[in-house]
Amino acid sequence: MVLDTRADIHAKLCHLAVCSAADLPAALTDLVAQNAVFHIADPIGDLTSTSAMLERWYGPLRRALPGAMRRDDMVIGGASVTGSGYWLATLGHHVGNFEAPLFGIAPHGKLVFLRCGEFYRVHEGRVIEARILPDVLDLLRQVGRLRLPQLLGSEGLFPAPATHDGVLPGAPERSTASLHLVEAMLRDLRHFDPTTFESARQTGDGGYWRHDMLWYGPSGIGANFTHPGFQRDHRVPFLQAFPDRVGGNHFARFGDGDYVASGGWPSMTMTHRAPYLGIAPTGRALTLRVMDFWRVAGSQIAENWVLLDLVDLFRQMGTDLLERAGTP
Repeated sequence: MVLDTRADIHAKLCHLAVCSAADLPAALTDLVAQNAVFHIADPIGDLTSTSAMLERWYGPLRRALPGAMRRDDMVIGGASVTGSGYWLATLGHHVGNFEAPLFGIAPHGKLVFLRCGEFYRVHEGRVIEARILPDVLDLLRQVGRLRLPQLLGSEGLFPAPATHDGVLPGAPERSTASLHLVEAMLRDLRHFDPTTFESARQTGDGGYWRHDMLWYGPSGIGANFTHPGFQRDHRVPFLQAFPDRVGGNHFARFGDGDYVASGGWPSMTMTHRAPYLGIAPTGRALTLRVMDFWRVAGSQIAENWVLLDLVDLFRQMGTDLLERAGTP
């Protein structure tokens, strides 16, 4: 029987979530290589040893959500077209009662769904690099302490794919076509009409996106339905604020069946030229860490889940969103 790297690494990640505190160091050692590096979104940072991973990520997460469940809606893997190797990517939630501080956020003792995108570079059966992007602002939203002057789309729980087949998907013969579709969409998305903010071939007959597309953004931006909703709630405000934005520079990008994942750390470079989410323009040069997950249906993209490190972005703009959240 051929080993499915996706299933093997995912099983080890799930074991990390449920093993005893005493067994946690051994479980982590079984997952990661000796020289593994974890890059975790603001305010965690880079972790270069298993002791740091335990002290600054796994330990705080388990104390904050004791007995939490790991509920992944997407578990996909593949060799990156960027040449960086084989990656496993997961999208889902760490689910439990919020009992101890996390990211400097005071707990409220109630159920939370901590949404998280995770990429793991795997070599010889061990993780040698990780990029982890929890939606810190969504946790603030759930405890009633998200302090943004402006909110755009609809806020809520990240849903699973409509087809409910995102965990270890089949149909590997469709992986390349799915990847090429997303890559073509991204190439055309780079160029836009400065008046309408529209890009070529995004919608309509032969367009990249289905007419009933769903776009799920991070807290603060929110989710929207159909391309006009996407334009209204995300793309237009973003391009107005950062008109010179340049994307790309992905650490990984691959297809797996009907699914595609990519991430950049950072992906975007840009200048803050107009208000964004209520923050006045600063004129500063900024970078933005990004994770994208797509589901393809036939020859079009049906759903897109997006995670952005907005805590880091706002810190670059001179605003500490965690400090602004204050105490209950």
